[in-house]
Amino acid sequence: MSRHEDARKVRREATEIAHDRQFTHDGDHKDNMEEEDYHDAQGNRNFIGNFSKGLPHHPIGDSEAGEVIADAYRTMLKAIKSKKVSDFENIQLGLGRKLTNPQAGIAFDLEGPDSHDLFQRPAPRIDRAEAAGEIAELYWMALCRDVKFADFGADPTVAAAVADLSTNYTKFPVPSMPITSGTVFRGFTEGDSKGPYISQFLYKDVHWGSMVLQQKQRIVQGGGLAGDYLFQYPKWLEAQDGKNINSADNYTGTPADTRYLVTPRDIAYYVHVDALYEAYLHTALILLQHNTPVDSGNPYVSSQTQIGFGTFGGPHILSLVTEVATRALKAVWYQKWFVHRRLRPEAFGGLIHRMKNTASPPSVPNPPYAIHNEILNSQVLPRIFAIYNSYLLPQAFPEGSPTHPSYGAGHATVAGACVTILKAWFNEDIKIKDLFDPVMPDPADDTNLTTVGVPDSATITVGGELNKVAANVAIGRNWAGVHYRSDYKESLELGEKIAIGILEEQKITYNEKSKFTIKKFNGTTITV
Repeated sequence: MSRHEDARKVRREATEIAHDRQFTHDGDHKDNMEEEDYHDAQGNRNFIGNFSKGLPHHPIGDSEAGEVIADAYRTMLKAIKSKKVSDFENIQLGLGRKLTNPQAGIAFDLEGPDSHDLFQRPAPRIDRAEAAGEIAELYWMALCRDVKFADFGADPTVAAAVADLSTNYTKFPVPSMPITSGTVFRGFTEGDSKGPYISQFLYKDVHWGSMVLQQKQRIVQGGGLAGDYLFQYPKWLEAQDGKNINSADNYTGTPADTRYLVTPRDIAYYVHVDALYEAYLHTALILLQHNTPVDSGNPYVSSQTQIGFGTFGGPHILSLVTEVATRALKAVWYQKWFVHRRLRPEAFGGLIHRMKNTASPPSVPNPPYAIHNEILNSQVLPRIFAIYNSYLLPQAFPEGSPTHPSYGAGHATVAGACVTILKAWFNEDIKIKDLFDPVMPDPADDTNLTTVGVPDSATITVGGELNKVAANVAIGRNWAGVHYRSDYKESLELGEKIAIGILEEQKITYNEKSKFTIKKFNGTTITV
């Protein structure tokens, strides 16, 4: 058989691997039914529990203020159901901001699982306790945006968040974990609760060939009213209607004034402007720079005559860790637009504001919105109102959320895919101290790093810090107020499935015999 025919055979075999892959689901994709269940006073669907940013909404003077105009929403539904390019072009927009790439969700890919073969559970509903806990966490995160991570243990607002979140929400968090000042607002995976809040891979210098990148960034304006956005109802409504708001962040100091990631607002800024695979490409470069041992299944671990390069070497991992990003986006874009259409947290905050406040807009919802009492009666809302004079969820981005639905999360899905590739490639059990001295920002000068007083410096591992960098980036979007905790968790695991599928299919293309051992985000270990 010729090489030409061999190539076709390999591609067909990869196709069969993808086709025969077993998925654990019970039939068609299922949403949470909010699109069907919420109605106005006349019994018509009003779509209050679904994503509608960029479409026209009822103005302040209407009794339906802030609610999407149902006929406009139906033009979006028509396009989603027909999948016709012409119908997407006829979606009725509001003030001009365009929707973000819904058709990516129906693109095919030539590698890895098809986007329609991957499933996410129905998103939490606004009338259920899980969503109440999730939005409560986001209100607390907004109040804690400018507390230094190193000060969480002593800060009274963080302590109040811990007390509230650990006792007053019956379905939060999922999965359950003890909430303390050391675990609050962290991820759910192994390694997230150890060491500094921020991963080592977001602190260490990155060697880009002949250049060295210090992972410092400009400082954005903090301080509640001075640094937050969309907490005034008229501006909030303009954003929902799709006004093109200047999305430039408000900096302090000069361009030369930079520092390491020391506050939640810093990580929110990082994920406002990052390239989606940026953190993981940097992580790969750091691990290669420090000669991190690769997985024992790498075929060149025991070779007496060869090293890896185009396969199983530096160039291979540097391309592979980025290669999965667009495939992850296509998969999660299908979930966003064609299955769930979950409303963004800022829109949920708009519903809560109307239920709690009758001044702006000067009306109450009729019928009342079906929002769970655990958030309406929460301890965090009075604190929010005392600062912002509204119950809207303060946003860290001037424009608020992007113009695509909340569930799943793009950053989190890409994080899950890219980090899974890195966990497959490198030995996860290696302790960080055996590669380099763990660091954190110097408490006396956050423009410098220190090795003194780094928590758990003797025990944090490569695998744990890889989990943590994924959580930092994904939860960074929560810190900004644009995603929920379940968006992060479910999407991280979605990205993991994509990466594993790609590794399975690529395996048959190599001449070398290889295997990858991966500790999944749920703690189980698999071999590819």
